[in-house]
Amino acid sequence: MKKLPFTKEEYKRRVDLVKEKMDHRGIELMMIMDPSHMSYLTGYDGWSFYVHQGVIIDLKDPELIWFGRMQDSNGARMTTYLSDDHIFGYKDEYVQSRYIHTGEFIATLLKGKGSTLAVEMDGYWFNPKMLATLQRELPSVKIVDAENIVGWVKTIKSASEIEYIRQAGAITKIAMDLAVNTIGEGVWEKEVAALVIASQIRGTETYGGDSPAIFPIIPSEKRTSTAHLTFHSERKYQKNDVVLLELGSARHHYHAPLSRTVFIGEPPKDLQHVSDVVVNGLQKTLKGIGPGMAAEDVEALWRSCLVGTGVEKPSRVGYSFGLSFVPDWGERTVSLRVGDKTILKPGMTIHFMPGIWLDTYGFECSEPFLVTESGCEKFIEYPEKLFVK
Repeated sequence: MKKLPFTKEEYKRRVDLVKEKMDHRGIELMMIMDPSHMSYLTGYDGWSFYVHQGVIIDLKDPELIWFGRMQDSNGARMTTYLSDDHIFGYKDEYVQSRYIHTGEFIATLLKGKGSTLAVEMDGYWFNPKMLATLQRELPSVKIVDAENIVGWVKTIKSASEIEYIRQAGAITKIAMDLAVNTIGEGVWEKEVAALVIASQIRGTETYGGDSPAIFPIIPSEKRTSTAHLTFHSERKYQKNDVVLLELGSARHHYHAPLSRTVFIGEPPKDLQHVSDVVVNGLQKTLKGIGPGMAAEDVEALWRSCLVGTGVEKPSRVGYSFGLSFVPDWGERTVSLRVGDKTILKPGMTIHFMPGIWLDTYGFECSEPFLVTESGCEKFIEYPEKLFVK
């Protein structure tokens, strides 16, 4: 008996929500290739997304269809609730071929099932050649943009999903502790990275973690002046280094990201000022967040905390997160920024990330939170400050 992260009833609830939105838009069929969306709807969990794979949602079929490389078909049988007659593997001749395209195989699964097909046009895994192939093979089918239907359904988490995020948060706290306590003058950057990665997989005494969707982001010195750089494999930490830590652990691919900043030595006044402003703004903003607010209202509240400080933050300050595979633990839906009218609802999970990147250094202190019925709740309790070593 295979054991999935959720009950079959929970997966059905999710599929029903997606089908309801499809029906409202007049969509009969939808093809999903985002691995996090596949996992959300079926449980599928395989490192096989370097080839074309996905699920097909048919309003007339109570069960989803999985398609993928034939050698991955048993993975679908092991990690999903789908019946064998809804699992279709294509031959290896389709894999990364110049002569035949997987879209031709997919078209055989779709022919005669409907006249409107939605696809993830803005997804990482759906590409122009797939679109062109489907258009050629299904000339009578209208192909439209799914507009991230599954991603938006994912934004509201169930109690069981929230529990996995809490568990991921416990692992993240362990990883952050390890990094903060290990960083010091003369320590190899690669050593800290290796310890962090091991702790993210090792997890707790009760449960382990998954490989996170984002490799640990651990830049130092001037590399902290930009976002998304990781450690330097041939460098040791030095006195007066700034070190950014953006870590996110995962349970069943549900993430809990957290950022903090370390300084080795006596922090300069400008860095301490930035730290004080960001932490003050972070805390005041979290106190003001609640259901019914628009995403842009959260950003406006944060921005009001910067008035007169000399600190500016031109980019968004947060985004929804949850179940994700590489390359990102974000859901690509809600953004805390000017113009985002999304209304926050209980069950949404947001990473409030007011990172500051200046010409020569950066500062990060973030919090993942859950929108509740009366406000918001942090997933991780960890000191909000500049750590000095």
